Parts: sequence; C-alpha cells; structure tokens
Amino acid sequence: MAHIVGFTNVEDKGQEGMELAREKDLAGQPGRRRVIQDRLGRYVEGLGVIHPPKDGADLQLSIDSKVQFLAFNEIKDAVEKHHAKAAGAVVLDAQTGEILALANWPTYNPNSRAHLSGEQLRNRVLTDTFEPGSTIKPFTISTALEKGLVQPNTSMPIGKSYVVGKKAITDTHPYGVLTVAEVIQKSSNIGTAKMAMQLQPQDMWEMFQAVGLGQAPNIGFPGAVAGRLRPYKNWVPMDQAIMSFGYGLSASLFQMARAYTIFARDGELVPATIYKSNAVPKGTRVLSAKTAIQMREMLETVTQAGGTATKAQTMGYRVGGKTGTAHKVEGKGYSGNKYRGFFVGMAPMSAPRIIVAVMVDEPSAGGHYGGEVAAPAFSNIVAGTLRSMNILPDSAVKQMVDKDLQVAPVGAAHKVSLSR
Repeated sequence: MAHIVGFTNVEDKGQEGMELAREKDLAGQPGRRRVIQDRLGRYVEGLGVIHPPKDGADLQLSIDSKVQFLAFNEIKDAVEKHHAKAAGAVVLDAQTGEILALANWPTYNPNSRAHLSGEQLRNRVLTDTFEPGSTIKPFTISTALEKGLVQPNTSMPIGKSYVVGKKAITDTHPYGVLTVAEVIQKSSNIGTAKMAMQLQPQDMWEMFQAVGLGQAPNIGFPGAVAGRLRPYKNWVPMDQAIMSFGYGLSASLFQMARAYTIFARDGELVPATIYKSNAVPKGTRVLSAKTAIQMREMLETVTQAGGTATKAQTMGYRVGGKTGTAHKVEGKGYSGNKYRGFFVGMAPMSAPRIIVAVMVDEPSAGGHYGGEVAAPAFSNIVAGTLRSMNILPDSAVKQMVDKDLQVAPVGAAHKVSLSR
C-alpha cells in the first residue's frame, strides 16, 4: 500500500501518495483562543475560544486490501520468476469505476526511509508511460468495425510483409489469410495496419482520444501522467500504420485499464475513482453496443486455443483480453533485447465485472511476450478477485465446491481508510 497511502514528514504533512493529495482534508485545522500572558510569555488566564479546532476528515478509498495484497504478490512473483526490472498491476471495477488495486514493484517501507530511491517511490502504474504495443489493436479494429469497413468474419490476405511508405511491417509468424477476429486472436500487425490504412487519421485519433489517451486521468492522485498522442494532422502514413498496433504513442498502465472499460460496459467509458463509491456512474458512449460485444467475443478467443494468451485462462471463469509486447526505447531507437510485456483483460465474459491490467518491465528469463510473462499473473489476480467478490463462475469447467466455505464479499470492512 506504500505507493497509494504515501507518508508524512516529521511535521505530519503529506509528502507522497494520498497523504500528499488530500493533505488539506486530512490535516484538519488548529483552533484559536484568546489568553492573557505575563511578560515571560506564560499563560495567566484564558478569555475564551475564538475558533474551536477541527479534526481532519476521514478518507475512505476504493482500494480493497485483499485484492491489493493479491495483485502485489502476483507482480512480485512475476518479477522474481522472469528476472524482471519492475512490474505493475491495476484492478478496476468495471461497473462502478472503483480502483480496487494499484500495485507496484519495487516498493518501499514508509517507516524506513533512510535509503529511498526514485525507483522505489514511483507509482509506476500512474506515472510511467510506455508504448502499449498490441494492447491498442482492439481500439483500431473497433474503429474499423464501427465505420462498417469490416466485419468479424471478413477475410484478409496477410502475407509476409506489408509496405507502407519505405518501411515494411511484419508479423512474428507468417500468416496466409486471416479473418478480422483471427487478426485479434493471432495479434497480426499486418492485418491491423491494413485496416488502419482504410481509416481516416482523424477517425483513429478520435477513438484514442475518446478512451482517455493523451489526457491525464482525473482521479486526484499526484503524478498521474497524460502520455503522448500527437495531433492527427501531423501524421504521415507510416505514423498511422505503427500507431494502429501500439508504437508512436504512449500511455500509462492505468490509462490502458480504464480504456478497456468500453468493451466491458457495452461501449461506454466509465469514469474511474480511487474513492469508495456505492453509485453506478454514468458512462460516456464511445462505441455502439454491437461493436463492443463483437470485440468482447474476439478478445475471449485470445485466451483460447490458438490465441496468444492461453496462460490467461482462469479456472471457473471465462476471460478475455489482449497481449502486448513492445521493444523499449533506448537512445534514438529501440533496444533489440529489452521489452515490456503486458496483458489487459476482463472477466467474467458473460457479464464483465473487473478489468485487470498487468505489465512486466524487462523480463530476462522465461520469455518476454505478454502472453508468457503477464498473462499468468492476470489469471491469478482474476481468480482471487472474483472469488472475493462472490462472483459466480461462468465457465463450463466443473469444480468441487465446499458448501461450508464462506467467502467474504468486497465491502467496507476491506476498504482502505486514512485519517490523522
């Protein structure tokens, strides 16, 4: 919880996290009274209170301590298993917009700050931006679906490469012909770029902008960044092609998690909040319900046989999402052996309740693709979170259920509160 709660200094003033963001509310106000003092400054007599002191307000966050603990342990294990530099995870309630977990590794102990470094203090899921890679493809393809240019069963010739301008776009594996649904399932750069080049640059830009890219999230947390989304008027054809599969723009992990709410909420982007909320917020319409449902069905195939994220499968629950693997920027170009692996998805697919996004930075053992390094953590976080929320399984997988096992639902008893 260190990156969320933050800490105060010796004068009890917030320095990081929510302690800094809500310093004014948490600190309260000192009182004032009129007194008589002698010449040595000692109080002789009180003449009454001018203003009574006011206690700081209690602040209840939407963070669920059980889900936070689960997400934190999963990314810590992913870093250790894959010898990675760092990792992060976000869990959102797709119905209320509440942030249930914001987990980062490396972390720090707020009670022992003698040797803290910037690496430890950064709330990476909000402050670090990266090129999102293939996790952006559903938005490009949804735009093409929305414009009526393709249907999920539209067949496309893929080939070994696709030349735009003077550069050739390639896939990890050669494909002959793929349907639009298979472009998502196989994560084809060529197929995505071909659809993107049928769109007007403004169409793509408006979609990216509508889901919150290029804008700092309004959640009241210090350091949340906007990322980078250049104006479409400055794009050349190659810009449009590479942006369609996640290069040439940047976003935070939190921004990507929130963007995926349009698929969970039948086309509506839900406002996110880090504060406890019992109301169902009004979303902003981005896609038609038909397109959102079609994309949701395609995202589920990513986790099934033949998809890029079979390791995201979760016992008892149908899941869907998108892998992403991006080369890291190094100097004036891209590193040949440094990657970030991602997975952003939702569950249960019969009625999506949560969005989970996982990022692993610079994995150096056991693979580097998002389906290898991030999908397993996603699976475990989804399983634990849905069970803690008492969400019934929707998968055909038969499971043994102990009728005497009582699972506590997500509620006020597990929420994180702050007070001074």
